[in-house]
Amino acid sequence: MITVYSNLISKGLDIPSRQVLKTIGLIEEGATIPFISRYRKEVTGGLDEVAVGDIKQQYEKFCELSKRKETILKSIEEQEKLTPELRKRVEECWDSTELEDIYLPYKPKRQTRAEIARKKGLEPLAKILIAQNERDVQNRALSFVTDEVKTAADALQGARDIIAEWVNEDENTRNTVRNIFNREAIISSKIIKGKEEAAAKYRDYFDFSEPLSRCSSHRLLAMRRGEAEEFLRVSISPDDEYCVESLSRRYVKGRTAASEQVEMAVKDGYKRLLKPSIETEFASLSKEKADEQAIRVFAENLRQLLLAPPLGQKRVLGVDPGYRTGCKLVCLDAQGNLLHNETIYPHPPQNDKSKAAAKLASLVHSYDIDAIAIGNGTAGRETEYFVTNIRYDRKLQVFVVSEDGASVYSASKIARDEFPEYDVTVRGAVSIGRRLMDPLAELVKIDPKSIGVGQYQHDVEQGKLKKSLDQTVENCVNQVGVNVNTASKHLLTYVSGLGPALAQNIVDYRAEKGPFKSRKELKKVPKLGDKTFEQCAGFLRIPDAENPLDNSAVHPESYCVIESMAKELNCSVLEMVADKELKHKIKLEKYVSEKVGMPTLLDIMEELDKPGRDPRKGIQIFEFDQSVRTIDDLKEGLILPGIVNNITNFGCFVDIGIKEKGLVHISEMADRFVSDPTEVVSIHQHIKVKVMSVDKERKRVQLTMKNTEL
Repeated sequence: MITVYSNLISKGLDIPSRQVLKTIGLIEEGATIPFISRYRKEVTGGLDEVAVGDIKQQYEKFCELSKRKETILKSIEEQEKLTPELRKRVEECWDSTELEDIYLPYKPKRQTRAEIARKKGLEPLAKILIAQNERDVQNRALSFVTDEVKTAADALQGARDIIAEWVNEDENTRNTVRNIFNREAIISSKIIKGKEEAAAKYRDYFDFSEPLSRCSSHRLLAMRRGEAEEFLRVSISPDDEYCVESLSRRYVKGRTAASEQVEMAVKDGYKRLLKPSIETEFASLSKEKADEQAIRVFAENLRQLLLAPPLGQKRVLGVDPGYRTGCKLVCLDAQGNLLHNETIYPHPPQNDKSKAAAKLASLVHSYDIDAIAIGNGTAGRETEYFVTNIRYDRKLQVFVVSEDGASVYSASKIARDEFPEYDVTVRGAVSIGRRLMDPLAELVKIDPKSIGVGQYQHDVEQGKLKKSLDQTVENCVNQVGVNVNTASKHLLTYVSGLGPALAQNIVDYRAEKGPFKSRKELKKVPKLGDKTFEQCAGFLRIPDAENPLDNSAVHPESYCVIESMAKELNCSVLEMVADKELKHKIKLEKYVSEKVGMPTLLDIMEELDKPGRDPRKGIQIFEFDQSVRTIDDLKEGLILPGIVNNITNFGCFVDIGIKEKGLVHISEMADRFVSDPTEVVSIHQHIKVKVMSVDKERKRVQLTMKNTEL
């Protein structure tokens, strides 16, 4: 069966079947996506984590489809209606929609009108009518009158109900209507009367319609949210008359009395059964497609956010700004440990600026602070201005940090476990400071949905969203690598092959035995067996290990290759790693073997050039325009510096230093056609924007990236 799956996946993803088959084999053995894409390039033909992830997703889909087929076959068999031909059709079908169409006539039904008519013995009359040879329909219907069927009209109604169900359950008929929906369906939304005021945010969809095929994911998700909140009525419909005409041409023969009955049944079958069924199907498919697009954009935003430049191991003062409650200050050491916390009140109503400034300067001196991280929420701009205008005893870097999700973290069990003796305000300030030092290590503690880089994340299918975001976090963590001696349990959880239980075991072992001295020592951790070691070892770093390779992305299974190279060069591994000239003397072809191919050897040499390097870029300081503080300060044509803080499939949102985020529509991103905003911008990118329009009533700011040269 796996061969069948691999052929189907190969065709769908346009990846050679052999590569798909080998990848599925690794997945079946328990290998993770990061491990496969990083350390099994020879096996997969060099597939990256995206391709491996797609193969895994498709493989799981076909496994689920196989289970559904088993259920269907069992159901039909229990009805004693399973013929060899029908079994063959089910077994050879790999399209879920087609499979459900095959099953529909055999699917156990509730008490339908057609089923009631059958029990009254009206199916023979339905067959007479559908043949359309009977001329005296009324007289023939009279012969079906019984105690249960009172009149000829009742008999004809029951027969039409049966024909309507036949029309609905016919595969070709359903495909005809599907094709019309596919080409011509219009999605419409209307405001529910009396809810205009409460539904103000859905004003664009009060009377909206467009072809479903052209409806973007964000518009569709917005309408569906409005529908779920009971503000909008949303429908998907083609030209009903055209559909009925198409079906009538298929079923109605001639102009006899029987033909009239069939035509009535076809109209009823379309309106009552077929159209609602196909509309539901298209509503589900379009929602699924919109979900996929929204999840893809969210996952890419999250990836960029997690891989944001870290400041590194510096002593940081974190500031959670506020007015009435003051600014919470925390001093952190280079490992992110909390050394001191305090509150200052430089803003209204207290306005105690001189005392606050003196305290801040004193803390910078006392705790040898290297940088200050300020949350970008309420009073963030004012706090930044205040902090940067204080005279310190050293040169300091001041950064404004996104605090999205910090409140979620500060109230979480994770935060309570880390800081049981401190309140949520202190925990929030710690999170802000640590985000500057290492965004990845801190953000993994927060539910990705709360980080603020998605759109409609609560409207998409939650299971798929969680799976995609978890995989994104796992890929990012393993791409960067983790210091096993300093990483939190939450960071270790995402390392390839580990999970919450093993991560806790590593932390417990570290607490009891002290720092790990080598990767080999990981095997002493309870329940960390050979298979898990294989999956995780290459992603765990030990900076002060005796073997320099333990602080690199080189997998322990390849150490022997490097040792052979060092032996040939007549030097130690440490000398070989330190001397670039020595490495250039190595002829890689000599080390190609059945297990180690050229892709792995090239990866090894690249890693040895910069062992343990962080793939993330260097951090940059950013400054907003000091003359712009609120939406009232904006004027059309004003050019401002901004930070991209969210990307959607219709553009990007930009922080320009006021409460409201400005929108750069996709059409305003460049002097050329842009199909995907990520071609032009990335999360936290520093850009120049021009104000196009300001809607103060709706708190909307339209920006452009065109013609922004000052």
